[in-house]
Amino acid sequence: MSETRSDSDPSAAPATAVEGEPAWQSLPLRARPLFVLGTSISLAILFGVAGVITATLGLGMAAGIAAGGTGALLGIAAGIWIGTKQFRYTYWRLDDHGLAVRRGRLWQRETRVPITRVQHLDLKHGPWQRRRRLATLVVHTAGTRHSSVQVPHLDAEDAQRLRDRLGRQIDLDDDV
Repeated sequence: MSETRSDSDPSAAPATAVEGEPAWQSLPLRARPLFVLGTSISLAILFGVAGVITATLGLGMAAGIAAGGTGALLGIAAGIWIGTKQFRYTYWRLDDHGLAVRRGRLWQRETRVPITRVQHLDLKHGPWQRRRRLATLVVHTAGTRHSSVQVPHLDAEDAQRLRDRLGRQIDLDDDV
């Protein structure tokens, strides 16, 4: 199995699995910077532009640039905090019934994809993911609304193993 993170905070781990079910898997530590980077860039741009627009409308161009810079720095700080939380509270589990993804701590969102609903599977490897031996597994399901589930920044070997196992199950279901 791949590297897993070990947090000193026991409340970070999801509830223990029921007897006989596989435990929830955390993402590898090397995925953390990608969560932080993606969130920080988005919030820096959003806060920076909001600061420029707000200050320019009322105070002039120089104040707008200063407010944009301050907004960008606040966005980076917020992005580091939010990205770290997103990383820390993202888990996945594969069992005999399908794939489950759990995100969040206060507002937990658990998505379960039954194996019988899987249509096809994709692996995405962005440049930063390739550099860190990570991949995003995309599970396309039957249906129209929310017809795909993404598990971002998995260990590349885990992502390939999940894709292969779910793919074999699809093939077995097609043969029946």
